[in-house]
Amino acid sequence: MHRRPGAVPVGGPSFPRSRRGQDRCRCRATGAGWPVELIVLGSSGTWPVPGAATSGYLVRHDGFTVWVDAGTGTLANLQRHIQLSELDAILISHEHPDHMVDLYPCFYARHYGKLGDPHLPVYAPSGFPARAEELVSEDSRRVMRDAFDWHEVSPGERFEVGPFRVRTEPMSHLGLVALGFRLETDGTALAYTGDTGPTSKVEDLGRDADVLLSEATWQDGDDLLPFHLSARQAAVQAREAGAGLLILTHIWPTSDREISRAQAAEEFSGPIELATEGERHEVGT
Repeated sequence: MHRRPGAVPVGGPSFPRSRRGQDRCRCRATGAGWPVELIVLGSSGTWPVPGAATSGYLVRHDGFTVWVDAGTGTLANLQRHIQLSELDAILISHEHPDHMVDLYPCFYARHYGKLGDPHLPVYAPSGFPARAEELVSEDSRRVMRDAFDWHEVSPGERFEVGPFRVRTEPMSHLGLVALGFRLETDGTALAYTGDTGPTSKVEDLGRDADVLLSEATWQDGDDLLPFHLSARQAAVQAREAGAGLLILTHIWPTSDREISRAQAAEEFSGPIELATEGERHEVGT
């Protein structure tokens, strides 16, 4: 079923308190209660490499778990932290495969493997469900519709997913409907750009956020194609937004990631992390 965003009941099943990833940072405390947990499932830009799947993250709070982007290899990594049946919702930023292709094994596993109840809420850009279904057979479309409950989202919309208040902003990426997500709960804010080139909407998205999880594909000296950010550009936008922590992700797979961090540090005086598979960050402690 396709429908507009609506509230998802608060409080999913319990999940194991995985400590596989290091507690790399305890981000600026702004809220009370249980912190928001951010777990990196993948951070490689465009294609996966050993030890780095493409874009995907778990965001957890108060017993509720959201999978944000489902890039190549992230479904397997997700299951290092939770059972697939414990997933409560999915957010997809845009239709490029390195951000959504693991939706396919997910719906097969949920349906044929009985690894979760039917109608898992999936929030994705307008028009995305129909395009996703084009790649599978009619029988698989039926299975996908049983496994997923599609919610088509337009830029600028606000909706609730479990304990999270979600706001979207339009990103600038090759003319696609590409969404950035801001998740807020208990006084804590996490902003995620998805894929984008330079745009003031990144600053709007990350305004005073505890964490800005920003794509940073390019480095100085690269051909700075305008549909992605460089690490330096990401840092400038984090500075202008007043974000607490900048986490760089979607770095080009063959680039030296420490160079990206160093270039970002020339523009942003706050803490900077490199999104690393398996790492866990606590927001709001």
